[in-house]
Amino acid sequence: MKNLILIIVALLFSNLTLAQKYSSKTGKITFEASVPLFEDVFAQDDNNVIVLNVDTGDLASISIVKNFHFKTKLMEEHFNESYAETAKYPKATFTGKILNFDKSKLSTSPQKYTIQGKLNFHGVENPVTSNAMIYMKDEKIYMQGSFVAKAVDYKVKIPKMVMKKIAETVNVEYNYILVKQ
Repeated sequence: MKNLILIIVALLFSNLTLAQKYSSKTGKITFEASVPLFEDVFAQDDNNVIVLNVDTGDLASISIVKNFHFKTKLMEEHFNESYAETAKYPKATFTGKILNFDKSKLSTSPQKYTIQGKLNFHGVENPVTSNAMIYMKDEKIYMQGSFVAKAVDYKVKIPKMVMKKIAETVNVEYNYILVKQ
């Protein structure tokens, strides 16, 4: 399954066959939509796949939505069946670009970059802008960042009886260690 995902992401860059690429199959993505006084709404995926073209700053990532795990199995079940509808929308993808990216300027000190692109989740694609800290150490590129999304923007329906227990905005964080392909 991971090889299939990597092939899909690689196809996004098929026109860049000579480009220098870095990738990871173990990227970590978390999201939180918790509300004070209620149970934490937090999930994590440790198998996010990402490919970065260091010549252009173009990047693409893919998550199998069922790979997001919650503290409680019941919450995970509700997420997959009712909110994310993973049987109908099994994956989430992001394609974008690191603005003003220059691999030669990376150092061991994290530098702030802006990433712009499109997130496709639940069958809906929306623009996303994220701030990321990126640095290079031991020939690996480290990237950490976050952005905020709204469930309503991705047509995720939250039942009225739990609406006050789930935040309207979802905080998404990512953490990658990319190696040269």
